[in-house]
Amino acid sequence: MTILRPDLPPFRSAAPRVTLTKAFSTPFANTVATARTCYSGKGVVFDDQVGTNPAALAESLYRAGHHTTYEHAHFQFALENVSRQFLWGFLHAHPFYDSEQVSQRYVAVRPDAFVIPPLEGEALVIYERALARQIEAYERLRAALRPLVEREYYKRFKPSERMARRQAQAIERKCQEAARYVTPIAAHAFLYHTVNAITLLRYWRLCRQGDCPTEQEWVVGQMIERLLEHDPGYEAVLEEPLPRGAFPAIDPAIPRNPKRFREEFDASLGGHTSRLIDYTARGEEALADAVREVLGLPREALSDDEAIRLAHDPARNRLFGEAMNLATLDKVSRTLIHSTYTFRKKLSHAADSQNQRHRMTPASRPLLALHVDDEPDYVTPSLVAEDDAIRRDYAQCMEEAWEAIARLRRLGVADEFALYLLPNAAAVRFTESCDLLNLRHKHRMRLCYNAQEEIWRASLEEALQIRAVHPRIGAWLLPPCSHRFAAGAKPICPEGPRYCGIPVWKLDLEEYERLI
Repeated sequence: MTILRPDLPPFRSAAPRVTLTKAFSTPFANTVATARTCYSGKGVVFDDQVGTNPAALAESLYRAGHHTTYEHAHFQFALENVSRQFLWGFLHAHPFYDSEQVSQRYVAVRPDAFVIPPLEGEALVIYERALARQIEAYERLRAALRPLVEREYYKRFKPSERMARRQAQAIERKCQEAARYVTPIAAHAFLYHTVNAITLLRYWRLCRQGDCPTEQEWVVGQMIERLLEHDPGYEAVLEEPLPRGAFPAIDPAIPRNPKRFREEFDASLGGHTSRLIDYTARGEEALADAVREVLGLPREALSDDEAIRLAHDPARNRLFGEAMNLATLDKVSRTLIHSTYTFRKKLSHAADSQNQRHRMTPASRPLLALHVDDEPDYVTPSLVAEDDAIRRDYAQCMEEAWEAIARLRRLGVADEFALYLLPNAAAVRFTESCDLLNLRHKHRMRLCYNAQEEIWRASLEEALQIRAVHPRIGAWLLPPCSHRFAAGAKPICPEGPRYCGIPVWKLDLEEYERLI
């Protein structure tokens, strides 16, 4: 069965490539087997016991919305030549997936690995020249940042001939981490991506919506083709994609004013990267009450302070010293879900592409085309801001990128294609909400000095703001080394050869400071 529209224009660059690498052997039959097991008086129904025509029951379950039976079967795809914009705007914009992708922090950006949309004439010339300038700026920035990075790195570590190669690699990666901010979101990525069957069907239904619908339909269409090649049974429940514009639409009579929106949003941040705007008012008391409920204890037997420490302090709850995130399976630890926090945030596209991987701290992210106008709107890494000459070069690169996008738009190029030129530095504004259990895990990972600097800074702001309103809770929003130190786990730093060089577990949050 051919899924892709015959009129779908291919990219001028290497086309996205999709390979199904792992899958259930009989996934569609398993959907019916799991459903029939629910009503079986004879035990588990296996895939080979569902009969020769399982489609009728499978379709009935699908139409009725009984989709858990479709969640058992998983499919692992290898994806190549897909854009960073596609990953951020579609593939990672939901909680039901697993991905492992090439990192721009640790792998240099290749000059020939970008999406080139189906442009012609002047538009193609503008686009390709803009890409070339961005790559030149990336290489220039990597070199210019090296003295700064070396200075900061050798504040932490003594130069060592024996470790010279490893130290040089660490320095280069820190340079790449900041330099990548000037590279466009058109940059290719390759990755493994695993989803269950119902998520894959949702992909197809929604593939024409969002930030880059052409690429989305092209890639997801190939994923669906691989699915049907493996098990044609899914054709019985496959629906056509919703048409473009099926999202709730704003009244065209309402004038758009992205600049005014940005001004309002940024003013509301009050100088923060991430500002706490709402929280469970009785968060500490609700947590303490829940702990007593789990343990069947009256208030007189366990005070609020002791209850919170029992659930939250790694010295009392040793699960927080473990490498695995075990808290979701432990009844006392799960009491943390009752305290919730909402933040208004502004991050770069690059930082939010990592931030959104914390799938249990969901956010309402923007449609970028409705936020971008002709005025450059970007985030500057702290390392770049440290040197005036580097910062001016960086700002000039941003001006050139936005000018190229504006020229493409004036030529009538669709936003989805013009915006591939947005640099990784492009600002993304959104609101993010999370319960304490999952926020605690996120902060445990992102308060580490090895975490991406921009997310680290946002997480530090969040932890300090929570500590101000809920001091008994905020006291334990800490990086992994501090958790392990409190729990008595060894080694204190779990990163091994990636140790940041600073005994962070000895510091208070107010003392946290880093440039690289």
